Amino acid sequence: MPTITTDDGVEIFYKDWGTGQPIVFSHGWPLSADDWDTQMMFFLAQGYRVVAHDRRGHGRSSQVSDGHDMDHYADDLAAVVEHLGLTDAIHVGHSTGGGEVAHYLARHGQDRAAKAVLISSVPPIMVQNESNPGGIPKEAFDDIQAQVATRRADFFRAFAEGPFYGYNRPGAEPSEGVIANWWRQGMNGSAKAHYDGVVAFSQTDFTEDLKQITIPTLVLHGEDDQVVPFENTGVRSAELLPNSTLKTYPGFPHGMPTTEAAVINADLLEFFRS
Repeated sequence: MPTITTDDGVEIFYKDWGTGQPIVFSHGWPLSADDWDTQMMFFLAQGYRVVAHDRRGHGRSSQVSDGHDMDHYADDLAAVVEHLGLTDAIHVGHSTGGGEVAHYLARHGQDRAAKAVLISSVPPIMVQNESNPGGIPKEAFDDIQAQVATRRADFFRAFAEGPFYGYNRPGAEPSEGVIANWWRQGMNGSAKAHYDGVVAFSQTDFTEDLKQITIPTLVLHGEDDQVVPFENTGVRSAELLPNSTLKTYPGFPHGMPTTEAAVINADLLEFFRS
């Protein structure tokens, strides 16, 4: 398997297909690079080079006990970009991956990047606090951690069957394959990484990161996102980014890159070519 080893000794698995302008995909919690397969195959056929890695503790990367925070996530992404010699790259992040992209661009600079996309992403900050009164109460994230620590397999199954893809909505038609693939990806990762990752995606404040990102950035968010509500994340992120375009989708769920791939891929392609 293609891997790189980070400065702190963590093996990071990555996929690197094709030639042309690189698109680098950062996945959401608690998944892996496999969650981007539909996008990678589509953009490979459009003549792009497509790259995606498994975050530390996720998928096929090392199941280390520490480093499950946004600083390390951003540094690991930088290590992949530098190892592959990527320039003029388009960075696409979904959910937690959107936070990873934002922190990477602010922490490591934009010299190697051309554009960015934040899809259903966690910035600027998810947890409710004095400066973010519209956020989600910390108790909700504490409960997610408790579920991961004690009944991860059942919790992951219920999450994929329900709010992640909007399969709990009236009239929804759940896909067993999509649900099973989500569960497979999650269970391949480390419970410790997933437990710590809840703090990383919910409590990290990306406000200052967003203000520093000057490359063209597309913000995509489903208006029926039950996991990362769009008003307090997508809308606010677009306001903080100096060079952003916001597009929201009525009725689309958190996992819209999978359930609404045809629409999302077309909108991404239009942005990449603009």
